[in-house]
Amino acid sequence: MAGREQLNAEGAAWERELLDLLRPGGQSVRRVVSWLARTVDAVVCLHDATGTVLAGTALDHGPFENLLGDVVAGRIASAAWEGQGRHLRLVRVAAPAGVLTVSRSGPFDRRTSDVVARTVQILELLLRADESTTAGRRLERATADLRLAILQLLMVEDTVSARRVAAGLWPGLLDTDTACVYVVESRPEERDGLAEECRDATREQALVVRCPAKDEHVIVVTPREAVAGALRSLVGPRPRVYLGGSARQSLARTATAYAQAVSALAVAHFRADRAAVYAERTHPERLIDPVALHGWTAGLLRPLDRLPHHVRGELLATTRLGLEFTAVSAAKVLGVSRNTVRARMDRVESLLGADFSDLAARAVVHLALNAQEGLERLPAARTGAPAGLGDLLTGPAMGSWAHDLLDRLDTDTRDLRRTLRTWITAGGNAERAAHTLGVHAQTVRDHVRAAEPVLERQLLAGGGDLYEVVLAHLAAGALDPPALHGAERGEPDSLVHR
Repeated sequence: MAGREQLNAEGAAWERELLDLLRPGGQSVRRVVSWLARTVDAVVCLHDATGTVLAGTALDHGPFENLLGDVVAGRIASAAWEGQGRHLRLVRVAAPAGVLTVSRSGPFDRRTSDVVARTVQILELLLRADESTTAGRRLERATADLRLAILQLLMVEDTVSARRVAAGLWPGLLDTDTACVYVVESRPEERDGLAEECRDATREQALVVRCPAKDEHVIVVTPREAVAGALRSLVGPRPRVYLGGSARQSLARTATAYAQAVSALAVAHFRADRAAVYAERTHPERLIDPVALHGWTAGLLRPLDRLPHHVRGELLATTRLGLEFTAVSAAKVLGVSRNTVRARMDRVESLLGADFSDLAARAVVHLALNAQEGLERLPAARTGAPAGLGDLLTGPAMGSWAHDLLDRLDTDTRDLRRTLRTWITAGGNAERAAHTLGVHAQTVRDHVRAAEPVLERQLLAGGGDLYEVVLAHLAAGALDPPALHGAERGEPDSLVHR
């Protein structure tokens, strides 16, 4: 009687230990296999149907290869083998198909056999759970890839394909002409959780994408106004989360909206509520006669009009992003290589006769791309010779704006105006500007950085803010105009300096 009670107590002990391995935090196939090896004093190996070791110590299968094959194939559920001073048990694990091999120096008694049998049941539970988790992760990754693919289609203005792809999982999401883009920023290690909260907060009424270019950004595209409030509610209680939003744009201008959201995000870092919407400040293109701007823009971009529609869309979208961000970041957002981004921009350079290493040329093309978005809403250009760049930038409104903006630099005792002009002429290269000025490169960077709060624009980061300052220099006659195809054809693209 006492012996039976001792056996029952021992049985209860190992069963409790085995069940403890199923508790949250302890669920691990490797831990269970290691526990079995210790408990029955054996060498244990778990491998799948291909022979790949999943856990434990690999064994030499040579002596019992045939038995192993029968167990793997499911012809027998288990087998025993004895030889070379070893006692083996081979037990089929059904989920997924595999074999647990237990090798010990002594024979298998009843207790050892029970421990092995119960462990196989636990392993099957864990493997099924792992398989289900893996399948769930695959589905989650596939869905995330689909969201990213839709965003990338929108970025290159392929709204038809984007709607077609989205319709299967999110019916009606992109059945709209306009949308806003938001960028939510957090620490990289918190981004996955934040993306999930964004999806929950927007109730699947938005396209939520983990940004492929910035590990700390989540991109949200939505046609619904209420989403902004939902996203702001996520920012409030989190001290290291920021939100930037775009103005409403047509769906085909998602790339422009994205650039606006990133610009607003930079402003959000300096606001108490850590949220900002793209400022509707006075931009240069609003100070120019719209009909004249229409004619000039149409003329400048006309070489692209001869291209197939989808090619033209790709080139324009890539150039917009490439002018706002680095080639690497633009490539990640578009889902192409950086060489592809550079090749597309090189082609645009060639077609427009522009040199994108020249900040003035970049600024002028950026102006044209911004103006081009509203061409369909403008009346046709006046008959006769189209206005040249000089006519556009030397108008009274542009001149007043340019001088008011650049005159702010004179409030600093340092000659920020001269440093900034030289730095722009040097293509934004501090070393070249420093050589021209006869100062240290760090001094140039410090001066440019000091000009940012004075002008209320980001300069070192490049993009739209910098191009506005470049246009101000052009309008004020402080920079030479860029050489474009129009100037080579004798059209009035040179500035009239005052």
